[in-house]
Amino acid sequence: MFGFFKKLMPKEERFFDMFERHAALSVAGARALRAVLDGGDAIAANSAIVMKHEDDADHVTQDVMNAIHRSFITPFDRTDIKDLITAMDDALDQMNKTVKAIALFDVRSFDPEMRAMGDQIVSLAERTAEALPLMRNIGGNSARLHELTGEIVRVEGENDHTYDAGLKALLAGPAKSDAMAWIVGSEIYAHLEKVGDRFEQVANTMSGIVIDHA
Repeated sequence: MFGFFKKLMPKEERFFDMFERHAALSVAGARALRAVLDGGDAIAANSAIVMKHEDDADHVTQDVMNAIHRSFITPFDRTDIKDLITAMDDALDQMNKTVKAIALFDVRSFDPEMRAMGDQIVSLAERTAEALPLMRNIGGNSARLHELTGEIVRVEGENDHTYDAGLKALLAGPAKSDAMAWIVGSEIYAHLEKVGDRFEQVANTMSGIVIDHA
């Protein structure tokens, strides 16, 4: 009976505002990470942009957590809200870890496969940002949401293939005679691959919510 009345009561719309704000920060962070992978003198400045967006996103995540505790009516289950914002935040956290690793190893140039992974990360962030506003009306947008989450999983798969290709090229190239080149290169590749994994988790979480509420 409570579930029936809950459906009739107005939902707390600010959750969607916060989701969309976080997604916009992820897109901006992904684009800055891609700019880092162009190398050159702007690496530090672009890395700082990634870090700033990650810090801003942490504040949005905390706002969501606070709102979960304060709100009587939520758009969907509190556990789903927590899982979604946590998955989203993990993606930006991993971008931040990537640029920190780049700074630690003082990497100044990047393989073509690394740049391709950066392009894929931007695509993942943009598709996520397109999907989040559609969550305001899950029933009406379920078909498109399923398309977008499917596209995110597909692009993440491409990211995995690029990761594999990059490691193979690294082994056949600089790492063949330079152990440090392997250590550094494989570390950067691993961080980029993890960013893709985090976006796949966002897609899986959204997909589960859509299935439950469509």
